[in-house]
Amino acid sequence: MQWTSRQPFVPPSILDRALLRRAALRYAAHGWAVTPGAYLTGHRFDCGRPDCTITGCHPALDSWAATAGDDQARIAAWWRRRPYTVLLTTGDAFDVLEVPAALGVRGPGTGPVAVTADGRWMFLVRPGCPLRPELEHRLDVVRHGAGSWIPAPPSRLPEGPVRWEVPPGRVQWRLPDSGEVQESLATALGSSRPAGPVLVPRQLSRRAA
Repeated sequence: MQWTSRQPFVPPSILDRALLRRAALRYAAHGWAVTPGAYLTGHRFDCGRPDCTITGCHPALDSWAATAGDDQARIAAWWRRRPYTVLLTTGDAFDVLEVPAALGVRGPGTGPVAVTADGRWMFLVRPGCPLRPELEHRLDVVRHGAGSWIPAPPSRLPEGPVRWEVPPGRVQWRLPDSGEVQESLATALGSSRPAGPVLVPRQLSRRAA
């Protein structure tokens, strides 16, 4: 018998699926509702439904709002065969304030903050607080509340993976008050110089019908 130090080859899709499943289970263990999202195949997203015409990131299940949750067995089953994007539903455990990078880098780091590869910053906050007028009137600021979702790390979007700027564990999974985070963002907004017209962002989620 000949011994070797070489590790057996594991297809990338299996490694990705295991990594995504582990992340989904970790979020669920802290009470964050999870649902599977379509995953990248080439330059478009595939949810496995043959009649689906959505090419961007979207929930893989028609009944995603009703079936999302923190049940460990269900989540493990979802990621058993496909490397689904990990989507966190909003409006229950937390809301998300999604802002452009120019504003996000000046925001507080008192709670979990996720960042997309194309520069959208997502601040997880306690739910229920509407946007302040200074933020509500901006087209590049989005509040994700009930009926919405965000892609969570380590999910991959066309521009690259979503990452944690401030991991939940660093703040012991505590969520800051939305009003305080908004106040900080509004202060940063007021002290910044205009940088041209405000553009409508490509929103990360699609609200439930």
